[in-house]
Amino acid sequence: MPNDMTLPRRAAVAGLVAGAALAALPFPALALSADQAKTLVDKTVADINGIISSGKGEGAMLKDFEKLFSRYADVPTIAQSVLGPAARQATKGQLSAYTKVFQGYISRKYGRRFREFIGGRIEVADARPVKSYYEVISTAFLKGESPFEVRWHVSDKSGKSLFFNIIIEGVNMLASERTEMGALLDQRGGDLDRLIEDLKSI
Repeated sequence: MPNDMTLPRRAAVAGLVAGAALAALPFPALALSADQAKTLVDKTVADINGIISSGKGEGAMLKDFEKLFSRYADVPTIAQSVLGPAARQATKGQLSAYTKVFQGYISRKYGRRFREFIGGRIEVADARPVKSYYEVISTAFLKGESPFEVRWHVSDKSGKSLFFNIIIEGVNMLASERTEMGALLDQRGGDLDRLIEDLKSI
């Protein structure tokens, strides 16, 4: 039975999973099954719906959203992928600090958009193997808009099932986040320490 998810405008749906996306890197052979991939997406959708409908204030909601993000996404890989080439030049300490603030940054950025949600739902339909990960196919229904397709990429590269990318109507959200983070870094002259500090309050 499909899960329903109350959604903000389409950009928020895109942003949510963009924050929880990994790079489209080659993965080793996986023990992950289609059912496990679908279950992950079902749980994610159900938990998001619970946060949105909780009636909590913004601050508490964003904290819950960050917990969800860390639970269902491979945060270290996502963060490094979004950082791009700079990740290869960073020290372990810098990467650790960046990953921590990136998680908060993504949670705040997209969690706030859920304050402006309109009623809607996501229906999970099917999952299929793609290379060495699974693509979970779903459809999003928003009030006043035509339904649109949402494809979740799920892997167990980290040792457990996590989603690492989402494609909405053919648009790869991870790529969009990588572009934005690159721009933020460029604005700071490539200084990763400055970016880390500024992400705490963006």
